[in-house]
Amino acid sequence: MERALELTAVVDSLENATLNSGAKAAARSRLESTKQRFFGQVLLSMKLPTVIAGVERHLEDGASVVLQLVTTAESILDRRLGDLSPEERADLDVDLSPREYVIDYLERAFPTRQMRVFTDDTGTARSLPMVDDTGRPIYNPEAEAARDRLIEQLCAMPAIMSALDALLEHFGPDAVAEVTGRTKRLVTIEGGRQKLESRSVRTSQAEASAFMEGRKRILVFSDAGGTGRSYHASLDAPNQQQRVHLLLEPGWRADRAIQGLGRTHRTHQACAPLFRPVTTDCRGELRFTSTIARRLDSLGALTRGQRQTGGQNLFDPSDNLESEYACAALLTWFDLLHAGKLKSTTFDDFQQRTGLELCDNDGVLKDEMPPIQRWLNRLLALPIDLQNRIFDEFLALVETRISAAREAGTLDVGVETIMVDKATILEDRVLRTDPLSGATSHLLTIEIERRRHPIMLERILRMAKDDPTAAFVRNARSEKVALRTRARSGMGEDGIPVPRIELQRPTRREYVREADLLESAWEPMDRQDFIAAWTREAEEAAATVDTETIRLATGLLLPIWSSLPTDHLSVNRIVDGEGKSWLGRLVFDEHVVALFTKLGLDRAEALPPSDLAKAVLAGRSVEIARPFPATLKRALVNGKARVEIGGAPHGQLDWLKSLGCFTEIIQYRTRIFIPIDQAEAIIARLLGTGEVL
Repeated sequence: MERALELTAVVDSLENATLNSGAKAAARSRLESTKQRFFGQVLLSMKLPTVIAGVERHLEDGASVVLQLVTTAESILDRRLGDLSPEERADLDVDLSPREYVIDYLERAFPTRQMRVFTDDTGTARSLPMVDDTGRPIYNPEAEAARDRLIEQLCAMPAIMSALDALLEHFGPDAVAEVTGRTKRLVTIEGGRQKLESRSVRTSQAEASAFMEGRKRILVFSDAGGTGRSYHASLDAPNQQQRVHLLLEPGWRADRAIQGLGRTHRTHQACAPLFRPVTTDCRGELRFTSTIARRLDSLGALTRGQRQTGGQNLFDPSDNLESEYACAALLTWFDLLHAGKLKSTTFDDFQQRTGLELCDNDGVLKDEMPPIQRWLNRLLALPIDLQNRIFDEFLALVETRISAAREAGTLDVGVETIMVDKATILEDRVLRTDPLSGATSHLLTIEIERRRHPIMLERILRMAKDDPTAAFVRNARSEKVALRTRARSGMGEDGIPVPRIELQRPTRREYVREADLLESAWEPMDRQDFIAAWTREAEEAAATVDTETIRLATGLLLPIWSSLPTDHLSVNRIVDGEGKSWLGRLVFDEHVVALFTKLGLDRAEALPPSDLAKAVLAGRSVEIARPFPATLKRALVNGKARVEIGGAPHGQLDWLKSLGCFTEIIQYRTRIFIPIDQAEAIIARLLGTGEVL
């Protein structure tokens, strides 16, 4: 295409000038949109071998299979049929393939029209379409020859069938119920001949009935076929087999994707369906996943006022490649690319492959960089290995920002549900009563009990088997064990990768820098010893019940929103084992006094020492003002939790020791600790509310 633009005088490569911006933009725009559609269908076809094998396995297990897709290839079929002569239509031999998109581009939009160069009033060279003496357009023979050679090569390649037609050909139209909006389809009959079959609304109704009655156990539906119909295991239908719903092609509309999933999951059903989203390991397909993730979140926020309503926690914040974190990471990626600090590609190669112009005429990065949607679309057409390398660098930047936001408490993840075994309201304090409506805002003090749910040994051994980098390790100090695997590297603003290691513990997951791991107490261990130690830790964790006291601002929150803490923005729903729930904002102990002060409430007394001790042991830092400004916080020393007093004056060491505290010199710093078993009593003495020794 770039060579054809030069031949037809759309651009002047010697002067590095564009002579006809409209023709150049049209050619490039059509090419990029064609590449996106083409590779999208190629990715869909790549899934078919796995999908077909999965369908056969589910049928053998006694389930009925529902496949959801968007593309039916009817537009390609219409164009092919329109090009056939009556004789050819009588004896059909048509291959429908994603290559039709490329051939259509070559025939309709490939730049072959010759341009005439002229100089405008400002002395700038421009070009216009050239015509002959009779007014007919003139075409460049070299560009036409190049186009014809491409078409010849493409048509000689083996066809890749569309997903819908491939499923029909493999299982046969008598076994597959097709409920789509297409009005015609090609079916293979005896002798391998093709037959054009007309379809109507009644046909789709009959196909859906055949599936619900059990005469056909496979159903394929598209957006048009999913409207207003149900394919669940209804108690009123003869076919009450479990539905296995394969989301083969989610499309661009999250609301329609969710509606499609809802076709197999209804009330009054014999059993719930099994949902299986189907994806490739090609990073470019993250473009589609990110769109669905973003729109699922939006869908949930619009319908229920809760983010997870749409996504149901299927997606992590890093899956949303159109978030503010991803957009900021992309700008950093452009800067690193321009500075030559990336290993995946070079600046010139990236511009040439994607057609994106990132610099102005002076070689400086443009102020308005391509939006992330366009960048993601262009990546979809890159070679898969190059896609993966670029995405690994980009996702490292995204995850670095999200990790920093999560640690700072500023990550907006919508509503997070905290499942607990038991929740007891200890105090219900009214914060505000609306003078007009009478609605109230409350601060609930809730004691929650949660059992730990460790990872079972079978799963951790399966994870170790599937990951060649996995290793069994033990901490020489704490005697705790973990499965060590290599995690995705982080990346700093300088573009230097930061290798990371993931440590999977029975009840939690930790990420550490590879350089830090070398200086830690983690060391390899034998498999059998690991199995025994993991089993012991998992059993101990499963028998442990954690008790914690939290405070939740609930009720009418909008009038007091500005008074709530700004460094923890998440909204939480507490759900106990009896199904009772409370929705609101968590208020940590160190923020309670400030909250009451902002609201003008009479709350000068400090929190009870028992609450302070529980808060600190739960991992929160609490600021105290008496007897001197200091911070009570939980610290890990040699893998064991301690309560530490930070910021205490050095002249108070003897007095603090008299209260029951002890000191330890760590890395040339004298640190003051409170014994955990005496934390409540010593905190009471420290604050002057208990007996002083």
